[in-house]
Amino acid sequence: MTGSPQDNSLGMIQRLVLLIVALGLAVVLLVLRGGMQSESPMEQLARQSLEPQEALSNGRPTIVEFYADWCQVCREMAPAMLDLERRNRNSLDVVLINVDNPRWLDLVDRYDVNGIPQLNLFNASGDPIGRSLGLRTPEELKGLSEALIGNQALPSLPGVGELSALSTPTATTSAGPRSHG
Repeated sequence: MTGSPQDNSLGMIQRLVLLIVALGLAVVLLVLRGGMQSESPMEQLARQSLEPQEALSNGRPTIVEFYADWCQVCREMAPAMLDLERRNRNSLDVVLINVDNPRWLDLVDRYDVNGIPQLNLFNASGDPIGRSLGLRTPEELKGLSEALIGNQALPSLPGVGELSALSTPTATTSAGPRSHG
C-alpha cells in the first residue's frame, strides 16, 4: 500500500524541518564554542609562546606565567593575558609554562612555583624583578606590563612582590637556626 501524495509531502516537510533545526543547532554550538577557532585563549598563548630562554635573552621584558590546564583562575585570566600579549607583541614577551608538563620541572623548581597562576616578571636584561600570585584583572596586568616596558617600579598590588638579589654575608662565622649568638 503506497501513501497518498499528501503523506509523501508531509514526510518531506518533516525531514526539511528536522534538517533546518539540526543545522541551526550546529551553528549555535559553533558560536558558543568560539566559532571556527576551537583553541581557548590559554591554548593560543601556550602555542605561540616563545621558549623561556629565548624570551629572557632577546632584550625585551618578559612575563612568564606558570599555569595548568585544569586551573579555573588561569583560564579566567587567559583572555586578558592574550590581549596583553597582542597589544605589546613588539615590546614585551609573554611565556606560558604548564606546571604539569615534566619538560618544565626545572623551571618550576628554579622559580619556586607553589601556586598558580604565578607570573614571574623579568626586565629587558632577563633579570627577575618580581612575582605575582593569583588572579590579575586586565587593569592590573596592564599596570604590570607598563612598569616592565617602562623599566619602572612594579605597581603595589596584593600578591605582587619585587625580588632583590641576595647579598653575600660578610661575617666569617655562620649561625645556624639554633644558634643564639
